[in-house]
Amino acid sequence: MNKYAVIFDMDGVICHTNPYHAKAFEAFFDKYKIDYTEKDFEEHMYGKHNSHIMTYFFKRPIHGEELLALENEKEALFRTIYKDAVETIPYYKTFLKDLKENDFHTAVATSAPQANMDLILDQLDIRSQMESLLASENVNLHKPHPEVYLKSASNLGVDPAQCLVFEDSFSGVTAGLNAGMKVVGVLSSHTKAQLPPCSFYIDDYSQVDAEKVRQLIRS
Repeated sequence: MNKYAVIFDMDGVICHTNPYHAKAFEAFFDKYKIDYTEKDFEEHMYGKHNSHIMTYFFKRPIHGEELLALENEKEALFRTIYKDAVETIPYYKTFLKDLKENDFHTAVATSAPQANMDLILDQLDIRSQMESLLASENVNLHKPHPEVYLKSASNLGVDPAQCLVFEDSFSGVTAGLNAGMKVVGVLSSHTKAQLPPCSFYIDDYSQVDAEKVRQLIRS
């Protein structure tokens, strides 16, 4: 068995969900009469955990039961908006099939809630192709901390140095690098200049295959 692994973030990496998260946050913030701009979303929403997002936009610490209630409200809005629009970034399933045919271990490591991950995995019918699934509830420390990636590698039984991460956000790329992994930047939400240096960049999954992954991990 090939002891290499590919670990995917979810939002902006498997699916281009950010426009739908933006719609959900717009409705959510409008309800609470909170001002926001696209620049705010780029810097403080995309790729960030809800604890950071809520604290930033409400302009005060949000934690504990209040955070859980607000997070559940906003994420329920997202799932309602997105459930009939779930689709992958182009060629993702082709790439995933190539990885599995070449004996790569595969996992999802997301800052999103479990319910969001369940919606996307089941709508796309790819749950059975993942050997580790970690969501927000499964870690204590969120990206850019490497916990979710180190825990994924442990679940897979693969050395972190033999893992390749696919990420689209500054905090996510940083988390992968902090875990001692190579990272591919998925340019769905940010430009190369807006991300920490990655080993490779893609716009969609037609630009990468299993052999390229092997080369990146070995380099």
